[in-house]
Amino acid sequence: MDWKRAILLGVIALFLPVVALAQNNPMRGPNGRVHALLDATSGGIDGRVHKLYTGESEASLQTAPQTMAPDYFPPPAMPVPPLPAAVTITGGQLKGQVVGDGTYAFRDIPFAAPPTGRLRWAPPQDPAPWQGVRDAAGPSAPACLQNDYGWQTDMAAKSSEDCLYLEVRTPSLDPGAKKPVIVWLHGGANRAGGGMGTISSAIATKDVVIVSIQYRLGVFGFLSHPALTAESGVGASGNYALMDQVKALQWVQANIAQFGGDPYNVTLMGHSAGGQDVGLLLTTPLARGLFQKAIEESGTPQFGFAPRTLAQNEAMGVALASQFSRSAPDSAQALADLRATPARDLQVAGDKLQAPLEDQSFIWDQATVDGYVLPRPPEDVFRAGEAAKVPLLIGVSARELTLEDVTKDYDAALTVRFGASRAVVDAYDGHDDPLYGDRVMQTSSDILVRCPADFVARHMAGPVYLYQLDVDNGGTIHHGSELNFVMNARPPGKGDGAWPPLLDYWTQFAKIGVPAGKGLAEWPVYGAGHRYIEFTPEGAKTGAAWREPVCALLGRP
Repeated sequence: MDWKRAILLGVIALFLPVVALAQNNPMRGPNGRVHALLDATSGGIDGRVHKLYTGESEASLQTAPQTMAPDYFPPPAMPVPPLPAAVTITGGQLKGQVVGDGTYAFRDIPFAAPPTGRLRWAPPQDPAPWQGVRDAAGPSAPACLQNDYGWQTDMAAKSSEDCLYLEVRTPSLDPGAKKPVIVWLHGGANRAGGGMGTISSAIATKDVVIVSIQYRLGVFGFLSHPALTAESGVGASGNYALMDQVKALQWVQANIAQFGGDPYNVTLMGHSAGGQDVGLLLTTPLARGLFQKAIEESGTPQFGFAPRTLAQNEAMGVALASQFSRSAPDSAQALADLRATPARDLQVAGDKLQAPLEDQSFIWDQATVDGYVLPRPPEDVFRAGEAAKVPLLIGVSARELTLEDVTKDYDAALTVRFGASRAVVDAYDGHDDPLYGDRVMQTSSDILVRCPADFVARHMAGPVYLYQLDVDNGGTIHHGSELNFVMNARPPGKGDGAWPPLLDYWTQFAKIGVPAGKGLAEWPVYGAGHRYIEFTPEGAKTGAAWREPVCALLGRP
């Protein structure tokens, strides 16, 4: 399947290639624009296209904008094993799957109680313990409740509010093995996607423990309301999805040693919206100490937008309540009515709310400064040098996504966004480029992802490794092109130019905090020289101060 334009941001996207993606089938994804899902016989990516991996039985690809995807090279399917694997964790005992390659797979593991009923729009709670042995060798849990955007129809149909589950694959069940741990946050614009299948990617063959988590999406993951703020006890509401991610990281700290993992060597990694959430967790006090390294692929903390305030987010909640309650829309009774409303009705209505930003398809990608999960605007935390002091690998594709306002009226959008400085942008972006695309694509990608990634790199206290990807697996570079190279083993006969060794760089970074290893080209630290690595059709090369004339005008992550 393909994608139309995607999103981001989301991805803002789930990803792990498990199958070939069929071309020429537009789909929507992260930013509400387009992402792609894979099935067992198709391959391709975005439309622009992104690729996401959703599993042995169903592969899904999250994609973004407008380019078509190439043939997909899936990893070998995980054989259904005859032998059980048993692990005791908080909550009870699990029986997993022994995979044919000798690794162990566990699915459908609850890390929080179902966020339903009174727990709809509440911080995640501990799951109920169970008696006996829970079967974690079967199918994946359903994805979190989401609307159908065309690229994930089957996933959306099976999605559920009861979705706070994770999956683990590990090379060892020895509690003393201390293997590096990678925790994956799927993309999908914070309103779509799922965590299933990531554990079947080639990452699992690299002697690391891979954990893929799910989190509440759309209106259930990010809505605020005055009555929610009043009942919270902390004077805040919203950002429940980020709380879910923190809860999953706490589960990892408590349990990953039982799966052979090292709780003190955890890398948090995400694409598109998942990458954005990684960036936000770098700024929240709630996640401090829960991970030691971070990877953001084509996703940044604010996607270049100004964040919205708690009051603005509460106003969106009041607008939603006015559609489903006869009581005062800001009242506790209106909240009770919302909690009694069918979940799918709320998710559909939530996407139609109006957010204070230039492109409504990014409604759930706009960060909300609620005062608790995000006490301050992320941009302020980065400027002050107060983001988590961990090594960071961050980067973009040469072409990412397009913005609605820039697409609709380029000249007007530049005047609004840049004022008197628009001439600088015009001179730099105002012409077609064989790598970066037309002026709409260039400027949109700079605003949304490229310059925000550079902003984050400039203001991180820990070492940063910045990259740009210029290569796609047989098609045009797009949002999500990196997923093929991160999630799949290199096919025979492919060299670094056609198949950049991202899988090796990423897993080495997870192991030692530096993207370096035997046979890998040197990747310089960003540092004072603002250096980066560029993966080109001719192989890796290094550069400095990318797109500096434009990025100097953009001061948001």
